[in-house]
Amino acid sequence: MSLTTNTAADRAKILSEALPYIRQFRKKTIVVKYGGNAMVDEKLKQGFARDVVLMKLVGINPVIVHGGGPQINELLDKIGKESTFIKGMRVTDRETMDIVEMVLGGLVNKQIVSLINENGGKAVGLSGKDGGLIRARKLQVVDDDPSLQASEIIDYGDVGEVASIDPEIVSLLESKEFIPVIAPVGVGEDQCTYNINADIVAGTLARTLMAEKLILLTNTPGVLDEDGNVLTGLDAKQVDSLIEQGVLTGGMLPKIDCALDAVKSGVRSAHIIDGRVEHALLLEVFTDEGVGTLIKR
Repeated sequence: MSLTTNTAADRAKILSEALPYIRQFRKKTIVVKYGGNAMVDEKLKQGFARDVVLMKLVGINPVIVHGGGPQINELLDKIGKESTFIKGMRVTDRETMDIVEMVLGGLVNKQIVSLINENGGKAVGLSGKDGGLIRARKLQVVDDDPSLQASEIIDYGDVGEVASIDPEIVSLLESKEFIPVIAPVGVGEDQCTYNINADIVAGTLARTLMAEKLILLTNTPGVLDEDGNVLTGLDAKQVDSLIEQGVLTGGMLPKIDCALDAVKSGVRSAHIIDGRVEHALLLEVFTDEGVGTLIKR
């Protein structure tokens, strides 16, 4: 059955709209933080994999960094391991860290690799420990609660932050037309393994690779104003102003900080997009409107 004239015109318009973006981003690196509903819903998972493969086929170099919180929680529940949280962050003891590494570096990472390969790509799964990719250090958080007589350092166990990234293995894979898929686990100078926030890993990797874009898939439509409307375009000054006004709070703040650090450090643009929209990645990269918030210097 052939297309109607209107449908054919709409599809042709979409394809022609993508052409200048394909030219612009050819041979450029785009770092994608993959998480939220897009990792759980089967239709969204397939759409994400196809988006990544298409990006690679038109000459763009996607690098994927993934989370895995729900999968970690599910396995901890199955084995009866209770989690302790302080100020909303999980305390990761050595036993929990073993499970985190197994889920992130094994189960989740290989599922994503398989999904991309099934859709025609050539993905390679990495942990931050592979090739010395991510050097980590123990996360030090100071509790300045006014009710305390003095500031205290909160011990989150084997939770870390990025000390440095060696991009050699990622660059090598890109040059051989592979798609790197990275689990946010690093190793410290003490040879301990640390669990690191995937947004932070993605942002730091984007800065290190001097990526064209950093894209964070979330479970929200983007950055919202005080009335709940999506702010489609922001620069660094506007973001700083919204934080000072208290408009940006809660779980969005770490993502905003990550995006802001990236663009201030040389990444051309950062995007916080709605991963619940099918083919959100393609829509953000290859269309004029996009599906979230664009942050530029």
